[in-house]
Amino acid sequence: MHKVEKLGRVARAAELYFHTLRHLKPVQFYGRALFRLARPRPDLSPPPPLGTRSAQWVVPARRAPSLAGPGHFQFLNESGLLIETGWDDPRREKLWRYNQHYFDDLNARDAQNRRDWHMALIGEWIAGNPPGQGTGWEPYPLSLRMVNWIKWALAGNELPPDAIESLAIQARWLTRRLEWHLLGNHLFANAKALVFVGLYFAGDEASRWRDLGFRILAGEFREQILPDGGQFERSPMYHALAVEDVLDLVNVCTCFASELNTAQVGQVMHWRETAPSMLRWLEAMCHPDGEIAFFNDAAIGIAPDKAELKRYARQLGLKATVRLEDIVWLRDSGYARLAREPAVLIADVGPVGPDYLPGHAHADTLSFEFSLHGQRIIVNSGTSQYGSGAERLRQRGTAAHSTLVLDGCDSSQVWSGFRVGRRARPFDVEVTETARALLLQAAHDGYTRLHGRPIHHREWQLAKGELKVRDTVSGAGGHRAEILFHLAPGLVPMQTDERTWQICSKATRGIHATVEFDAADVKKIQSSWHPQFGLTLPSWALSASLSGPCPLEHQTVFRWGDL
Repeated sequence: MHKVEKLGRVARAAELYFHTLRHLKPVQFYGRALFRLARPRPDLSPPPPLGTRSAQWVVPARRAPSLAGPGHFQFLNESGLLIETGWDDPRREKLWRYNQHYFDDLNARDAQNRRDWHMALIGEWIAGNPPGQGTGWEPYPLSLRMVNWIKWALAGNELPPDAIESLAIQARWLTRRLEWHLLGNHLFANAKALVFVGLYFAGDEASRWRDLGFRILAGEFREQILPDGGQFERSPMYHALAVEDVLDLVNVCTCFASELNTAQVGQVMHWRETAPSMLRWLEAMCHPDGEIAFFNDAAIGIAPDKAELKRYARQLGLKATVRLEDIVWLRDSGYARLAREPAVLIADVGPVGPDYLPGHAHADTLSFEFSLHGQRIIVNSGTSQYGSGAERLRQRGTAAHSTLVLDGCDSSQVWSGFRVGRRARPFDVEVTETARALLLQAAHDGYTRLHGRPIHHREWQLAKGELKVRDTVSGAGGHRAEILFHLAPGLVPMQTDERTWQICSKATRGIHATVEFDAADVKKIQSSWHPQFGLTLPSWALSASLSGPCPLEHQTVFRWGDL
């Protein structure tokens, strides 16, 4: 019996690996091997001369400060002193260490008041991170740091000679460590850094850096920015970072316009033309509170917020004013937004991400978030950590999202920290408007790996004062479905009868909405919300359970009035 169980585990693991790896591009296989085997040596040659600006630098998008004092970091809701942590403290999560090397604070709010801290920190980084050694020389943090140092210099600060020399060494190192094995936002960041450093410096070597960056961006921009304006990893957080990237590229290329050739000028024009659709996408994926909805890996405070990105775009002469219709269907990304005052609903009716790059995907297909009177009511879990631990896996799982869980399984096979096996495929997506309501419906096949090949269908009907959510599980055999509605922190569900609940404010006891369930088996369960990395807030969820032979059908009705 033990041998049979072991063979079963091996077979299941083999199947999981097969469905994870079969989507990868060849470059992700051989690129990873080459990246690990390569042992480049840092090129310590003198730096090229500095380039000459032909236009004024525009103040870029600003984040909250991450330096509380000289060498006093505050990242991901966790503080640390450089004198204690150094630059590579193994006791810190890798994402925290990455943030140390980004140097985002150089361009954060009120950065000019911390100029002396920044000057000292740049010097300490150079002294503490010999070329090619440690986390700071990994391509992604290196790329972000190069851009931040150059943005800081273009803002009127003077990089010391050893920092200028280090920038050139970093650029040469990056050309040998491009992240072709990862692709996605990592390769985009690499290319962006090469454009920045290739314009900041002048001469033949700088020109080669710049041309390489533009060549990579020519393909990656076409691949990563979908026709509806969305970034292809389908995370509102990573989309906001992509908006910042595009605006930064427009900014630096305008600053050094005389250095661009005809083809590069054409690329910049394309970026300028695409930016407004990217801003529209971001607007559609934000709640009335101005912050992003939580689908796939998403958290507040990592990317600049919507208001700051719109300010940046306007200063670059781009259209940033967005008026959204009652129905916004981001067809290529697979998101839909329904709005009928005072309600806003944002739903996921698309794939979890690009097949070959689902690392930031959650098993959240057919989940939704919902706001009333400007306040979030129904939410998804958000993201508080990366890594490969149990909590990371739980936050990626279907049960952490406001959707239907079948037989206790995830709709997509998320595993490890950034892996996905079988993926849910949405289909039959329809968005319509009648005289009375806005309607959205879709189905997905993520549960067809279960016996009876069940399909989850969901329909949302948003009308004045009412939202109906209808769930159907079709197929064969018997199944158990759990329909989850996660509530925002500060909201408490109060039962009024067997199938009716009220969603009340914990602070005021005011009623935000009444919820009626078809199912008799409804209960409130403890949950948690993760609006920022390193932050967990306690919350409640309502869970409706039903079981039996297919089809399983259930309707949930939310009703509300004026405040």
